[in-house]
Amino acid sequence: MNSESQQQAQLRQLPGVNTLLEDMAGDVAALGHARVKQALRDHLSKLRKAIRSGETPKICAETIKAQVITALASLPTSNLMPVFNLTGIVLHSNLGRANLSASAIAAVQAVAQGASNLEFDLTTGKRGDREADIEAIICELTGAEAATVVNNNAAAVLLALNTLAMGHEVPVSRGELVEIGGSFRVPDIMARAGCALREVGTTNRTHLTDYESAIGKNTALLMKVHSSNYRIEGFTATPTEGALADLAADYKIPFMIDLGSGNLIDFKVLGLPEEPTVAHTLQNGADLVTFSGDKLLGGPQAGLIAGRADLIAQLKVNPLKRALRLDKMTLAALIETLKLYRHPEQLHKTLPTLRLITRDLTEIRTQAESLRPHFIEALGSAYHVDVGDALSQIGSGSLPVETLPSAALTIRASSGEDSDLRTLHQALRELPKPVIGRLHDGALRLDIRCLETHESLGLIDQLSELRL
Repeated sequence: MNSESQQQAQLRQLPGVNTLLEDMAGDVAALGHARVKQALRDHLSKLRKAIRSGETPKICAETIKAQVITALASLPTSNLMPVFNLTGIVLHSNLGRANLSASAIAAVQAVAQGASNLEFDLTTGKRGDREADIEAIICELTGAEAATVVNNNAAAVLLALNTLAMGHEVPVSRGELVEIGGSFRVPDIMARAGCALREVGTTNRTHLTDYESAIGKNTALLMKVHSSNYRIEGFTATPTEGALADLAADYKIPFMIDLGSGNLIDFKVLGLPEEPTVAHTLQNGADLVTFSGDKLLGGPQAGLIAGRADLIAQLKVNPLKRALRLDKMTLAALIETLKLYRHPEQLHKTLPTLRLITRDLTEIRTQAESLRPHFIEALGSAYHVDVGDALSQIGSGSLPVETLPSAALTIRASSGEDSDLRTLHQALRELPKPVIGRLHDGALRLDIRCLETHESLGLIDQLSELRL
């Protein structure tokens, strides 16, 4: 134990914060003055506490500085950064969902780096409508009378219900009261919109008579919700969209459908399971359709609303509309994404989401086989690396029970210990461009579906930096 006099001597040897900072100009420039200064203070405080408790830590200015910088470098960062999505989920909600097309990225860059005509009419020289272009192309592609956009699909539902049903009832089938990502539930959104949910039918069977029995003088509209993330099969029943549209028309109330993912093309042409399109939904009699921009549509996060002109006009003047509106970069990306749909025969090449969903299995497996020797070299004898079959998913509630045949690098620890797999997974996440895979059934699986061919080299080049 140190005597009191020895403790005081050691305390006097501790360098001051400002003295240490004078020799850390490079670190301060890289990490920030306030951040480094506070870290030095915290470290010196710990040293003082250790000395006063009888310990004899080494007092060295260079050691203190090195320890502080090492500690700062090891702290997790909240910076948004690109990652390799090898989870097998194309539209991964936690990993940013849809990848933007080259034309959308170029449009974002163009409007982000300077002034733009966001709300300026170049013809008249007066204030313009920021949604004029986007509304025109949505109507062109869907056949809707009018359209508007907000920052996501939940906001689209919120705006529509708040505008058309605040203070009134909205019948919804019990089988459609879904919960989407982040624990957001349809009933909660309806409550925030100021309308009252009227549950009809049962979880698996709802009939047209259930809706009709629920309609009263306080009913504002009928709503049908696309079931995201799950599907009920077996003994089920639900009225057709056409039947619900006719019922709503009989009672002179609007019929609204929340499609969730949203789709503008015939998936069967691409060899994919059938998914309803916005145009078909409107043709079936829906007065309003809400859908996402960053799921099957393949664009930026946005909520699109298409339908009757008189209803859209009401939505546009709701004060909530301004709070939920899109910024110039999102508008630019969404417009360019929608332009690609004018040439549907090229979408599997021009739109990343459809390109990844429709990738040829042979191509994916060949790419996986080419990566295998590089992983074997990087991981050594501690791990076994094989190429195996995998089942990818579209994700984000799109075609929830459908899977896509794929191929994955299947990595198992030679020790057979799950802890070694978790160590590897963490090491992959700590690479300059983090690699996100999936731990399943005693293996770390890296599904190659979402690794574009030109990205393979970037993945290989950083394997030498793995720290296991």
